Amino acid sequence: MTLAATGALVDAAAGDGGAVLAFNVIGLEHAEGIVAGLESAGTPGILQISENAVRHRGGLHGPLVAACRELAAASSCSVSIHLDHVQDADLAQTVIDEARQRGTSSIMVDAAHLDYDDNVRTTAALAHEAHGASLWVEAELGEIGGKDGAHAPGVRTDPREAASFVASTGVDGLAVAVGSSHAMTSATAQLDLDLIGRIAAEVPVPLVLHGSSGVPIETLRAAVARGIRKINIGTALNVDFTRRVRETLNADPAVTDPRTYLAPARDAVAESVAGVSTSVLSR
Repeated sequence: MTLAATGALVDAAAGDGGAVLAFNVIGLEHAEGIVAGLESAGTPGILQISENAVRHRGGLHGPLVAACRELAAASSCSVSIHLDHVQDADLAQTVIDEARQRGTSSIMVDAAHLDYDDNVRTTAALAHEAHGASLWVEAELGEIGGKDGAHAPGVRTDPREAASFVASTGVDGLAVAVGSSHAMTSATAQLDLDLIGRIAAEVPVPLVLHGSSGVPIETLRAAVARGIRKINIGTALNVDFTRRVRETLNADPAVTDPRTYLAPARDAVAESVAGVSTSVLSR
């Protein structure tokens, strides 16, 4: 297959009353495991690379984005590439300028750390440029908890403000604060499902849930029923990856070949992706 476009995947999910899952990529084993898991479940999905992961892997011109492009293009499932939580203006501009070359079809402009007016101005300007490169644009309103300790607990997105923000910025998808937090290692978050429904009724673009690793499966299914159309998952993959590495090394302390523990860890990512894809998206 060829690379899928994030916008097309989200639109198809929304048209069916469902959602598309986006999985965070840190290394090659993550990307391979995610694609293998999607293929096992027979579902489309998004390889999602954050600004932090891009920097960790040598920038946008480093090997990670290139590897994701090749894996997505060769997959038997529809897989797209998304650049997530981009705050650096220079990186955002590079993503926009080189989208076709890098295989990326979407970007999240993260200006939620700014005050509302600056968030609108920054997001609107970048969204306009990104649309010129045929990129699907996501933004964030109502800071998602747990990111570097910078977001106050209990923050919630206001539905009317969200509608105004989308109208003022022209974004294609909106990440909302409804009770989830980044970096949760256990699924104990309680979402405000009524708020999701009220935002979905006011906002004309698909809603995105960040911090979904901390949300129970049944609650994710309920969130989709209320209007969530893109679900971001990262920490859960890291937990499973690291657990499998520890199990392998603890079973044989003499192991030195990284392939001995990276292969099972990659399999753990695939199992996690297949499991959540089947559980959340099955009807």
